[in-house]
This record gives sequence, C-alpha cells and structure tokens, in this order.
Amino acid sequence: MKKLIVGAALLGALVAQHAHAACVYPVAPGKFPDGSVASREEMQDAKKLVVQYDADMNTYLVCLRSEYETNVATQTDKKQKSVLERAHAQKEDAALAEVQDVVGRFNEQLKAWKAKNGVEKKTS
Repeated sequence: MKKLIVGAALLGALVAQHAHAACVYPVAPGKFPDGSVASREEMQDAKKLVVQYDADMNTYLVCLRSEYETNVATQTDKKQKSVLERAHAQKEDAALAEVQDVVGRFNEQLKAWKAKNGVEKKTS
C-alpha cells in the first residue's frame, strides 16, 4: 500500500510538472534603444520585439487559461478549486502587468524618438 501511495504521489508530481511546463512564459525584451538618439531602424526593430512579445504573451495566457480550466474541471474539492483560481489569477495578473510595463517602456522611447524627429501624432 505504501508503494502505491508513493507511486501515485510521484505520478502526480510528474503530471503537475508536465502541465506546468506546457505553458511557456515568454521572455520580455530587455533594454530598448534610447529614443533620443536611436535610428528609425532601431526603433522599428524594437517595435518588432514588442509585437512578438505581445503575441507570445497572448499565447501563454491562452495556454494558462486552458490549463486552469482543465485543472478545475478535474477537481471536486471546493477549497482546492479556490486555490487553483487564486493561483491562476495571480499568474494572469503578473503576466498582464509585465506586458503593460514592456509596452510602457517602449512607448517612452518611441515618444522621445518622435520628439527628436519631429513626428506628430496621426489624427484619425
């Protein structure tokens, strides 16, 4: 019986580790070029990094939601469901906060670049 419990615990740990590994948290772009001295090409390259990061983060969030829904669907204990819900919300909130930070940092440099180059906002 003890071997069965240990085996089940190991199997559960492996399944949990596999499920956790399924959603890959994207690496945020590092430092952006200084907008007050950057070239157009540098800013365009930085924008591509931000766009790719945003797409990768959206993929991560969709995976995270799917993983959460799968885990909750298999759970019958209300307390455990609550724990899963809190953990999911924390992961999602952290990811969204990081995206906002990355976009904000890029936008600061883009604003500086536009000011240096006399680029005005487009009116729609």
